[in-house]
Amino acid sequence: MLEAVLERITYANEETGYTIARVATERSGNDLLTVVGALLGAQPGESLRLVGRWGSHPKYGRQFEVHSYTTVLPATIQGIERYLGSGLIKGIGPKMAARIVELFGAETLRIIEEEPGRLVEVHGLGKKRTAMIGAAWEEQKAIKEVMIFLQGVGVSTSLAVRIYKKYGDKSVAVVRDEPYRLAADVWGIGFKTADTIAQAVGIPHDSPQRVQAGIQYTLSEATDSGHCYLPEPNLVADATEILQVPADLVRTCLDTLVTEEGVVREQVPNPSTEGGTIPAVYLVPFHRAETALANSLLRLLNHRSDRMPAFAGVDWDRALAWLRTRTGADLAEEQERAVRLALTAKVAVLTGGPGCGKSFTVKSIIALAAAKQAKIVLAAPTGRAAKRMTELTGHPAATVHRLLQLRPGGEPTHDRDNPIDADLVVVDEASMLDLILANKLVKAVAPGAHLLLVGDVDQLPSVGAGEVLRDILGAESIPRVRLTKIFRQAQESGVVVNAHRINAGQPPAIGEYPDFFLFPVDEPEETAKLVVDIVARRIPRKFKLHPRDIQVLTPMHRGPAGAGNLNTILQEALAPHRESMPERRHGARVFRVGDKVIQIRNNYDKGRAGVFNGTVGVVTALSGEDRQLTVRTDEDEDLTYDFDELDELQHAYAITVHRSQGSEYPAVVVPVSMSSYTMLQRNLLYTAVTRARKLVVLAGSRKAIAIAVRTAGTGRRHTALTHRLVSAAQ
Repeated sequence: MLEAVLERITYANEETGYTIARVATERSGNDLLTVVGALLGAQPGESLRLVGRWGSHPKYGRQFEVHSYTTVLPATIQGIERYLGSGLIKGIGPKMAARIVELFGAETLRIIEEEPGRLVEVHGLGKKRTAMIGAAWEEQKAIKEVMIFLQGVGVSTSLAVRIYKKYGDKSVAVVRDEPYRLAADVWGIGFKTADTIAQAVGIPHDSPQRVQAGIQYTLSEATDSGHCYLPEPNLVADATEILQVPADLVRTCLDTLVTEEGVVREQVPNPSTEGGTIPAVYLVPFHRAETALANSLLRLLNHRSDRMPAFAGVDWDRALAWLRTRTGADLAEEQERAVRLALTAKVAVLTGGPGCGKSFTVKSIIALAAAKQAKIVLAAPTGRAAKRMTELTGHPAATVHRLLQLRPGGEPTHDRDNPIDADLVVVDEASMLDLILANKLVKAVAPGAHLLLVGDVDQLPSVGAGEVLRDILGAESIPRVRLTKIFRQAQESGVVVNAHRINAGQPPAIGEYPDFFLFPVDEPEETAKLVVDIVARRIPRKFKLHPRDIQVLTPMHRGPAGAGNLNTILQEALAPHRESMPERRHGARVFRVGDKVIQIRNNYDKGRAGVFNGTVGVVTALSGEDRQLTVRTDEDEDLTYDFDELDELQHAYAITVHRSQGSEYPAVVVPVSMSSYTMLQRNLLYTAVTRARKLVVLAGSRKAIAIAVRTAGTGRRHTALTHRLVSAAQ
């Protein structure tokens, strides 16, 4: 056993919990010792009782291998000061800790525990801050008590804090009696973690509670992969493999779930056989959303009233001549068709690739609608896309989330009973709309209003479940126009030309355009180094772009050239450690002022109207004393994150192509290596290239790029929206 104070963490793997840290003991003096092992959740400044054994590493020398640890309150004045100043207690930073310990000495922790009111005796501490420190201490104490139990059943400290915040004093009872609730209730805990806990508290391997939770987990994993349902045979096979139980037991528990309305089973067309059907199993929210979305679209399309009646009998030659005088340009024939359609059909889709004039067409639609005093609302799924829409049209645009005014819990203010007051609703980047969000949006469009969905159907589908834009285009009853003509000016852009070449299954033209480059390199490790050089030095020097305007887009998160590793090495190049600047380690990540970050979950309780998966921003402030950092988002909102909320953020120097949807950047750098083999697909490379406004740089393997261009995709998602639209329209 080793008793030590944790001085700093040099490495932490969030997935495995493996940590390398430096600690001080009474005997080590100024020389720090290395400890390695399961330390995830321990904070610098904490006194630890480490259980393990001494070992020797061939490269790093003597180190203590940790099997388990507990936190203990420090006994020395120096230890108390370091403990309080570590940022563990909100409201106490290093300077305030020194003042408190100077006044109370070895009695400090007893006074905070038993007589917290006496903290007002410390210079600079008023009643309000004293009360805050007292409350933070009590919460820490309560969390520690819960953690003793949770750590005994294999829960890391960071997850234990989240469990406590969700259930409070009931935490131990929930974990002991209903561990599978954790997977549904606590963000960051999936079925596998809950299953490990359940095993530790003695729930049998073949318990119906476990198998039913496993079936729902299997469906949830499928929705995370984009599917709205799973065919029953696929579900049974996947759940059997995950749970390691007999298939008959899975089928029995599935029948129980259907009976108890935990899931929905329904016959839908089998895409593999002409005229055949398959039993589809849905999680309830996805079945409701798919059914409701189909009904809402058809109800809107066929509604008798029209909030823009002026266009039913308009003189189009005259209207288009007036438009020409306003814009100074003629519409192509297919653009003209799209303008007429959007202003006469109550639901319409406008699709097409880059350089085909989607933006000019939308601008023309808005100009004509505005001339007839129509109430116009513009929206897009992301803040960047909404900003771009505002710039292109001159008309204010909002994110779909803000338009709907989502409240805590995710329920919208605008819905069927309280629709959006608009005659024309235009939604850009509609390929990003997932099933759940699309359902909320279409429900909120007023009867008689016109809905125009604009997007590139050849891009990657939404991060969330569904293929809404593709499914809508699959139903002939929904009016649509596809723009195919590339305009002459766009033909001079390598970004536009090569995007269309990739989409057609042809290799990009390299060396022919001043805005499209390839730096060939085969090894993923060398690709990663090259990407850093391109972002930090080459592009800024040649094109006078700031590194923050350059976005690295990767096929995958893992691997040497994946987003995870690239973020680490790009951060060191662009926002390195400085002694004078505060920083905060959270798991394997270190956050610093100036970091580009991205939100990775919907949080309806944060900010003016929630903050949503994919929101990008920059860290503008960080306070160890207040245990908070501040992020300025692309929507110009300042958001405050407590340190125990930092798992909602990832660095965004490099992000996956999926996460880039709906955004546009001055320059895009795309590492493409054979280590991303499973993700090398045409629509992924096409989506990455179309995110760039001025410049694309590919870095990596020519072979990998050729595979991506040749590979059309891994097949369609399991959805039935097209079927519902077609069958309801018949």
